[in-house]
Amino acid sequence: MKILIFYAAYGGGHLSAANAIKQEIEKNYPENEIEMIDCMEYLSKVVNYLTVKSYEQMAKKVPKAWGVIYKASRHGPVAKISNSSNRLFAGKLGKLINRINPDLIISTHPFSTQMCGVLKKRGKINIPISTVLTDFRYHEQWLVKHEYIDNFFVSNENMKKDLINYGVAENKIYVTGFPISPKFSEKFNREEVLKEFDLKDNMKTILLFAGGKMGLARKNIFEILEDLTLISDKVQTVAISGKNEKIYNKFIEIARLHENVKILEYTNKIPELESVTDLVITKPGGATASECIASCTPIFIINPIPGQEKENADYLEKNELAFWLKEGEKFEDKIKEALKSENLNKIKDNMKKIHNVNSTEKICKIIFEDKK
Repeated sequence: MKILIFYAAYGGGHLSAANAIKQEIEKNYPENEIEMIDCMEYLSKVVNYLTVKSYEQMAKKVPKAWGVIYKASRHGPVAKISNSSNRLFAGKLGKLINRINPDLIISTHPFSTQMCGVLKKRGKINIPISTVLTDFRYHEQWLVKHEYIDNFFVSNENMKKDLINYGVAENKIYVTGFPISPKFSEKFNREEVLKEFDLKDNMKTILLFAGGKMGLARKNIFEILEDLTLISDKVQTVAISGKNEKIYNKFIEIARLHENVKILEYTNKIPELESVTDLVITKPGGATASECIASCTPIFIINPIPGQEKENADYLEKNELAFWLKEGEKFEDKIKEALKSENLNKIKDNMKKIHNVNSTEKICKIIFEDKK
């Protein structure tokens, strides 16, 4: 069977979800042939470059502007422009789909979901379409032409209720959690992980994310790391700069005199690190937050971008899955409160109650087995 997975490069969550699904299919359904495509890059390299760069620049420099666009794209003129663009692009995407001739389409981005729905309505394709929503609250762009989509996979029960209220058929909606690597649910040897990263067993451990290659958390990330050095006699920190040389060099400069502050440019061992971490300081992207929930590692939210990240932060705080450093609050006061054992344990207990074990496996099982 041929499987076509669509994603887009706006933020890392859509690609992360697509990769997790691809790996699960390769592992447990190896008889299938998979092709993974960035739908926007395929449709127009120029449009993709301009829109991705615009998103990155707005997210870094004028996040409130992105928040305005995000909100406006739910309803009204901006939403109509987006929908019209997707209808125009749908024809070209249809040619690709017909050339590949897949037996199944999986989409982790609203634009590809929307275009596939348009094509199905026009009678240009007749293929099962599954869509995976990549945040903790839905956006209306995911649901345009929902009548023509076969499955919706969502992260929580509230999303399911919201989709039903919107008009999506209940039997199409599955609460599976965000597709992530199964490694985040694994049990690791604590002593080995601590030794590998030169960490002490008798100290609380903080994992600090700088926001990836784009450095989207950099608004106050250096001040936060500096504040963490001030309590480095009580807490050990692993700060991950991502593939951003400027942030890495600045982190090294800040941490140079503090043995309990470790700096990593990049590592593929985040699941191992989270297994020994007491608190993750991060932006609330859907993938990162879901990984923390799967590993039952409390979250400390910083710098959410208005729009999907702000909505994620609202969900996480409301459900007592995270602490949130809001504008005007002092980091020193907030981190001391967060690091109290009773507060950390409360977050962990809440995560254990709601996290979906083996979410990616569940998604693939529904697609390949239960829906036959």
